Amino acid sequence: MVRAYVLLKADVGAAAGIAEASRSVEPVETAHVVAGDWDVIVEIETPEVYDVLSTAATRLQELSGVVDTKTYVAIDEE
Repeated sequence: MVRAYVLLKADVGAAAGIAEASRSVEPVETAHVVAGDWDVIVEIETPEVYDVLSTAATRLQELSGVVDTKTYVAIDEE
C-alpha cells in the first residue's frame, strides 16, 4: 500500500467545505482543517502510486475553492 499526504491551500473561508468534500473522494482516508501555510491536510492510502497522483492531480484539485496542492508520499513502512 502507498500512503500519501496532500496539502491543500483554500480560498478564504473555503477550508471547512474542502475538508468535508475531500472525505467523500476515494481513496481519501481522512481530511483535516489545519493552521499554518496550508489549510487542509488529506491522507490517502492506495495500492499504487499512480492512484495517489490521479487523486491529487484531478479529484482534489478540482474541488471548489482549492487554490494549490502539494503531495508527499510516505516512504517508511508501518
